[in-house]
Amino acid sequence: MTTFTGILLVDDEKDFATGMARLLKRKYPNEHIVAAYSGAEALLLLEKESFGVMVTDLNMPGMDGVDLLRQAKDAHPDLSVVIITAYGTVETAVDALKVGAYDFLTKPVDPENLFRVVKRGLERSRLLGENALLQDTLARMTGPSELVGDSLPLRRLKDRVAAVAGSDYTVLIRGESGTGKELVARSIHQLSARRKKTMLTVNCPAIPDQLLESELFGHVKGAFTGANRDRKGLFVSANGGTLLLDEIGDISSAIQAKLLRALQEGEIRPVGSSKTIPVDVRILASTNQPLEDKIKDNSFREDLYYRLNVLSLSLPPLRERCGDIAMLARHFLVISCKEMEVKPKVISPDAVAYLSTKKWPGNVRELQNFIRRLAVFSSSEFLELPHIRLIEGLDGIPEEENESMAPYKNAKEKVVADFTRAYIEELLTKAHGNVSESARLSGLSRVALQKIIKRLAIDAGDFK
Repeated sequence: MTTFTGILLVDDEKDFATGMARLLKRKYPNEHIVAAYSGAEALLLLEKESFGVMVTDLNMPGMDGVDLLRQAKDAHPDLSVVIITAYGTVETAVDALKVGAYDFLTKPVDPENLFRVVKRGLERSRLLGENALLQDTLARMTGPSELVGDSLPLRRLKDRVAAVAGSDYTVLIRGESGTGKELVARSIHQLSARRKKTMLTVNCPAIPDQLLESELFGHVKGAFTGANRDRKGLFVSANGGTLLLDEIGDISSAIQAKLLRALQEGEIRPVGSSKTIPVDVRILASTNQPLEDKIKDNSFREDLYYRLNVLSLSLPPLRERCGDIAMLARHFLVISCKEMEVKPKVISPDAVAYLSTKKWPGNVRELQNFIRRLAVFSSSEFLELPHIRLIEGLDGIPEEENESMAPYKNAKEKVVADFTRAYIEELLTKAHGNVSESARLSGLSRVALQKIIKRLAIDAGDFK
């Protein structure tokens, strides 16, 4: 993946170009700064090196700045190009921006304006490069499961998903609303031997009790008023595949009894029929409720619970995997822009850091919806902290709550703390709990690493 860095200066007036190079070198001593004296020379340099920003004069003999801009952007779409001219007009600026210029300055160039534009141009190119790298990473990490993230809790969940997918047992998927229970169910199906067959989902609370039985098991013509023809239920339609019973905790006792029989016998009886139909369906069930409590108050059958809970997966809430928020936010932003068919947008590190401090009681679903609103209501290509504040205002979050919830310093400290914990846990996982090996891998001294482990109250023995 290309790293965009360095500044290319283009002007046919050599004294001006070299003077500007000296000026920028004093301001950015660590940046690679190169001067070119014609458009053709600049294009040759762009073929050999990767630059983050190109500052070019507009009026040059041979190839002018706009022609150079067009050719440079065709070959390097993420390059930030700044046009400089001594004949700046509104029309000239607009024309250059339409062609793809990042910004526009006039001679004589004010050094502070130059520094500001170059700094933001470098940041823009870096963010675009990171965004492309993120998409490559996501493509490698998600695979068929689409479980986005690399935190320790999510990696453990992915391992468990892969393990249960290899069997044909029923699975009870637990988790708060919005944690991705249906996505996990689809991951299990996609990784299972049944992946070439159908997977169907029924949202149990969404269907009235009197219709849920017919939805699950089907009915015969004349079974009840309005039953004008036979109907296959979901068990038959998903035969050979997988059936997800979403929010299983909300079904009635009567449906529970019929479902228990279907699981025990491997057959179903359509409503109004005297015949049973054998079915071969893998059952996955999800719930955001503590079924053990429902068993105690007799609203959920204990025998059905144990039929469903052969294997169990518990999904971590987003507050326990906040190290994934940056990746999730950028992933959802890419998806939202594709859905809207608009130019891709990128989100700044400060904005991501702030998002990582929010509580997200609605978990991943709430974060995704927030990013969708951010994509819709923010016209800028680069989304920064003020854009986040704007969406919070549209959502009706009081300003004083915003200010007290996540000042920048606190946001940064929390992100660093989350990163440190995630890094140390991943380090110990790779080293199988061996602190000396972990120190070698990290480049830290053993004493320094032990201090960090002690401060975080991590037991290295848990990783052996």
